[in-house]
Amino acid sequence: MLNIVLVEPEIPNNTGNIGRLCVGTGCRLHLVHPFGFVINDKNLKRSGLDYWVHLDVSEYANVEEWVKSIPDPSRVFLMSSHAEKSYLDNTFQDGDWLVFGKESVGLSKEVLDKFEHHLTIPMSKLIRSFNIANSVAFVVGEANRQIGLKI
Repeated sequence: MLNIVLVEPEIPNNTGNIGRLCVGTGCRLHLVHPFGFVINDKNLKRSGLDYWVHLDVSEYANVEEWVKSIPDPSRVFLMSSHAEKSYLDNTFQDGDWLVFGKESVGLSKEVLDKFEHHLTIPMSKLIRSFNIANSVAFVVGEANRQIGLKI
């Protein structure tokens, strides 16, 4: 099972869509506070539809609390538009942690400095980044292709 981590998510619709993706692909979702919305926000529920009740989700008060829950920091992969290595060139394993930052600014330098593996999603120079829900879908799709998705 892959672990999808959203650090300080800001937009409930994105988090709802990612939650739905996690249910559909058998991933566990980890949400790191503070959020830009209330977890019972109607937009979050609308985006996740009725699937939210099936979501394996954990919440953490802050980054430090989340970091303490990681059994093997060498299997944590942070997504950053500034990274040099593409997620397509990485070898994923069952149980890996795929980490995404807040929609407005991505992951902070403080979070990036905690882990050695930083990956990027190749994109046209005409955009700064992809929507976070799309980014999660790209990376989860490739990781599950490599692992062999078995739900």
